[in-house]
Amino acid sequence: MRINLILSFAVLLALATGCEKRSGIDDDLSFVRTAKTTNPGNVFDITNDNSGKVTITPTAEGASSFTVIYGSAAGSSDSTVVMPGHNTSHVYPEGSYTVTIISKSISGEETTSTYPLQVTYRAPENINVTTTTKVHDLTVKADALYAASYLVYFGDVANETGTPLAAGAAVTHSYAAAGNYNVKVVALSGGAAKSDKTVPVTIYNPFGLPITFDDPFKNDFFGTFGTNQQFQIGAANPNISGLNMSAKVGKFTRGLEGWSGTYSPLDARIDMAVGKKIKVLVYNPDPAMIGAKLNVELENGSTIKNGVAVLKVPLTTSGQWEELTFDYGTLSGIPAGENFGQLVLRFNDAVDGSGTGGLGTVIYLDNFRLTN
Repeated sequence: MRINLILSFAVLLALATGCEKRSGIDDDLSFVRTAKTTNPGNVFDITNDNSGKVTITPTAEGASSFTVIYGSAAGSSDSTVVMPGHNTSHVYPEGSYTVTIISKSISGEETTSTYPLQVTYRAPENINVTTTTKVHDLTVKADALYAASYLVYFGDVANETGTPLAAGAAVTHSYAAAGNYNVKVVALSGGAAKSDKTVPVTIYNPFGLPITFDDPFKNDFFGTFGTNQQFQIGAANPNISGLNMSAKVGKFTRGLEGWSGTYSPLDARIDMAVGKKIKVLVYNPDPAMIGAKLNVELENGSTIKNGVAVLKVPLTTSGQWEELTFDYGTLSGIPAGENFGQLVLRFNDAVDGSGTGGLGTVIYLDNFRLTN
């Protein structure tokens, strides 16, 4: 019995001892209700690529969260909540702003701080201008580092207003007249800074009849086919007299094969409704070539696309200019309103039967024109 009483007392003593408060711990939580944030601050990371992107990292001791008000055009509604150790990003146009950061402590107490923000765009760099011409039409493309968009000045009118050009796009302008022009492209940063580049361009008149080789703004083209076939555009007139007082002409040097010649895709098509005769001035320096024939062939017809209209006319003299007439009205099967997009020239394609004996033969040509 005595033993049981002693054990019961020991248990009660142990329970009483276990209920005592541990050293340093009490029920006073008033510091939570009164906690404040201190040393508020922020970090602005402003990109340097003219995107206007700004990363904001708010800081403060004792903060449980932050409200960042960006200070842009949307006002206080343009805001977000950021947790400690995190950040937020916002895109600003170039300008001056005031960013407001509200730091909230664990007690809910708020501290408001404001910070000035200056966003300045850099001037575009490394402007590259690409131009493409088609007769009087000019197409312009541009690219540059840090450019948001462009203005293009085509240089053909006084007090010109720049034509907007979006990044990655192209703009086309039609000139009233052929000539040399300076095209200026202004690269815009999206802010006040800008850069510009000027490139010279030449606008040509459409290539077609008449062909005289005297127009500096006519982009004459005579491609060649056949071994050693040549055609010189703007060669010196070998005999300025008689029918041809022009200083510049075309020089045709025949290739090895009888089918050698030239081809000329035309900007201005040859229209049979306007005229059915093509006249050409020819100068033959070699008396042995009297009687040899010049071929004038029309290709790429509007309706007879796979056919050609071919006429051959013999040379009748040497040492002076003569005019040869190619009358396509004498050919059957050509519709009255047919037009052709390519001119082909051959010379002396039937010499010694095989057509291979005329290598190096030279004739001069000028003043191709369409008449009735």
